[in-house]
Amino acid sequence: MADTTVGFEFDGYTADVAQRVVREDESALILDLRSGVESAYEALIQRFEQPVFNIISRLMDDPDDAADVAQEVFLKVFRNIGSFRQDSSLKTWIYRIAVNEARNHRRWFSRHRRQEVGLDADPGETGAYQDYLPDPGPSPFECALDHETQALIEEALAQVNPKFRVALVLREIEGLSYEEISAILDISLGTVKSRILRGRDALKKQLASRLEPVSAPNWSPQLAD
Repeated sequence: MADTTVGFEFDGYTADVAQRVVREDESALILDLRSGVESAYEALIQRFEQPVFNIISRLMDDPDDAADVAQEVFLKVFRNIGSFRQDSSLKTWIYRIAVNEARNHRRWFSRHRRQEVGLDADPGETGAYQDYLPDPGPSPFECALDHETQALIEEALAQVNPKFRVALVLREIEGLSYEEISAILDISLGTVKSRILRGRDALKKQLASRLEPVSAPNWSPQLAD
């Protein structure tokens, strides 16, 4: 039997080298941002603009506001890059800011909406979440589904409890690891997995109320071990 030890060692060495290159590239970018290098700002936006917009648009009660909120995210990144301690990756830090900004905007919108309902609607009437629109940015999730099914899932996703929705979006749509989601949301790995499971269950129930059994999409992701 052939000895594959060298091959495995080489693979591990290659992975370590790749990770070191990524860290060095990220450190150089952070240094340039802190130094006010204009090309660094452009590189940061080019790298993170689409994923940040995708996350925010799916966490907002009104996705039409996603572009404005995304701008606020990058303004906060630019203003606070000097205090970034690099305890986590740059991506984790930026995604955490994005999630917090979407959450804060959603809370503001919810308070504003309740005030409008109190003035214009009958007592006891509450506003429903607006339907989510399909995001123009492609993702593995979007590429795997036809447009009609995607729209139905986006609408169903908008009805999922925001606490579960954010974990579901980060895992199933953005493809982040449980460890990354744990760092972004500042919760334990067990809580991450629990919220993803409950989010999937809620999403299935929402889809079941929108689709006939014969036309339900074959989309049932499984939680990794």
